[in-house]
Amino acid sequence: MAKSPPVFRFAPSPNGRLHLGHALSALTSAQLCTRFDGQLLLRIEDIDLTRCRPEFEQGIDEDLAWLGVRFDGAVRRQSEHFDDYRSALARLQEMALVYPCFCSRQDVKLAVARREAETGKPWPRDPDGAPLYPGSCRDLSEKERDERMAAGEPHVLRLAMDRALASANLSCPAFAYSVFDASGDEQRIAVDPARWGDVVLARKDVPTSYHLSVVVDDAIQGVSHIVRGRDLEAATDIHVVLQRLLGLPTPLYHFHRLLADETGQKLAKSRQSPGLADLRAQGVTPAEIRRQLGFT
Repeated sequence: MAKSPPVFRFAPSPNGRLHLGHALSALTSAQLCTRFDGQLLLRIEDIDLTRCRPEFEQGIDEDLAWLGVRFDGAVRRQSEHFDDYRSALARLQEMALVYPCFCSRQDVKLAVARREAETGKPWPRDPDGAPLYPGSCRDLSEKERDERMAAGEPHVLRLAMDRALASANLSCPAFAYSVFDASGDEQRIAVDPARWGDVVLARKDVPTSYHLSVVVDDAIQGVSHIVRGRDLEAATDIHVVLQRLLGLPTPLYHFHRLLADETGQKLAKSRQSPGLADLRAQGVTPAEIRRQLGFT
């Protein structure tokens, strides 16, 4: 039986214009896809209906076409597939692995400050530097949860990480996923999902999160190889847990370097890093971008 070609994807969010960091990711995906004779899909990750806008998606199309990155098949827009994420979330709820949390960010901040004052020790942080959720709503009675949700109180839905790890049989520290390099060689990377605590899987007004939607989309699209920046390497632990819980395949991963500005900070839309459109307006060519990023 012939082996299926590998499937890669590039998945930007239309909440701003693409910058050089996105160009590096897109070009790396395209290069590895060509090297392994695969398919490259485009996915628009637009679950944030407040910040994502059609004009930014159009800008993404223009930037990628100018850069010379071509895609196979139809574009998948997450905003058109909320039912897929609701279904996955419902499965986790049926497994009693999800609970509503009514804490605002300020509530969490104050709870952590109280714990630190009581213990005299710093509260644990996740790999992104945010304090772990202290579990204020984990032990609410079912009656109180139902009443508060029925009253329309704002809330998020969190994954009970300890129960998830036990259910997914991920308590073994040797559990790992595979990463691949440009030559196709693979190595195993151990996961430590507990360092993220009870992560948010959905919100009252948005039935999903980045973590949940990305693993569902990758499975539905048959993605076998994922190229992402090293800033998402730690978050892959969460994705492996969700894949195991939902019975989804775990793709191979490749983590590329990050680009920094003159201050040493990672390029980001939130810091108004110069976009590809800005560079194009200055007369920079796609060939110059490729050379600058190390693509011949």
